[in-house]
Amino acid sequence: MKIAFNEFASMQRELKAEMQEAFTRVYESSWYIDGKEKERFEKAFARYCGTDYCVGVGNGLDAIRVILQAMEIGAGDEVIVPATTFIATALAVTYVGARPVFVEADPSTYTIDVRRIEERITERTKAVIAVHLYGQACDMDAIRQIADRHGLKVIEDAAQAHGCLYKGRKAGSLGDAAAFSFYPGKNLGALGDAGAVTTSDKALADKIRCISNYGSDKKYHHIYKGTNSRLDELQAAFLSVKLPHLNQWNAWRKDAAKRYLQGIRNERIVLPKVAAYCEPVWHIFAIRCKERDSLAAWLGDAGIETNIHYPIPMHLQKAYEDLHIPGGAYPIAEMIAQEELSLPMFYGLTEEEQTYIIERINGWKL
Repeated sequence: MKIAFNEFASMQRELKAEMQEAFTRVYESSWYIDGKEKERFEKAFARYCGTDYCVGVGNGLDAIRVILQAMEIGAGDEVIVPATTFIATALAVTYVGARPVFVEADPSTYTIDVRRIEERITERTKAVIAVHLYGQACDMDAIRQIADRHGLKVIEDAAQAHGCLYKGRKAGSLGDAAAFSFYPGKNLGALGDAGAVTTSDKALADKIRCISNYGSDKKYHHIYKGTNSRLDELQAAFLSVKLPHLNQWNAWRKDAAKRYLQGIRNERIVLPKVAAYCEPVWHIFAIRCKERDSLAAWLGDAGIETNIHYPIPMHLQKAYEDLHIPGGAYPIAEMIAQEELSLPMFYGLTEEEQTYIIERINGWKL
């Protein structure tokens, strides 16, 4: 049996007619940027997240970057970033001229360890970026309390958390602003790069919209040194087709995660834990194993494709060697990088395929 780590065939087959109609509608409109499709999706996604505003941008990295720029965070400033995340979170901080300051992950949830945040705050700290990693929410109340004590902004990196709930509230509505990616592999994915910012702060939303459009509030009138990062009409139309199905797809992922959690019974495997305050959407089903490479090879020999999120922690990436952070400085992040293995998790993965994966894992021995 061959099982891909991720595939889109089932989803795309079910939506083919609607997606083709959306393409035709945009194609024949002759309006491809900043039009009705983008406006329609922005309103729907803001409503879905429980915020007043949504601003479509080009991708998830840009979403974080324009938030930081709109908050006037830049040279000489510091931003708290989890040590375990995709590098885009830190790159956005770097791109505005600020310095990312890493904080260890909670070893049970892999999200930022709120107990370690305050020890990394200085007079230069301006914000905390809370990454809802693998589709599980950070402890946002605790982060907000810390931020309020120190006068910091709270930014959600919700790139992996479309529809995730924290105490009944959706990711994207829990901070001062939130960044989303609609990369094709996300729970809500476009057919190319796309992203968005959600917030209930009108002034911030207006500024972000302006910055992402060359810093222009009206044609040829530029009030900021902005950038070109806009959600195009075609991707917005595709996302509008897919958004009404997101809850269904997330429910499917929850059922699949439950099968993994109940079925995997190998003592060498560390299963993910869910915080009591969170209802995750399982963008990634991440297990840990000290002999990760051996397990991955065992599964690969059986036709089961896996992935690693992420094999090199950010502080050890060559891109950040200028921070001069030695190996061992973030032992939990390094442990996760050495042990994490992501199992297949996508809409369309069958119970039969999952049973095969579970049986193969349970049968693995050194």
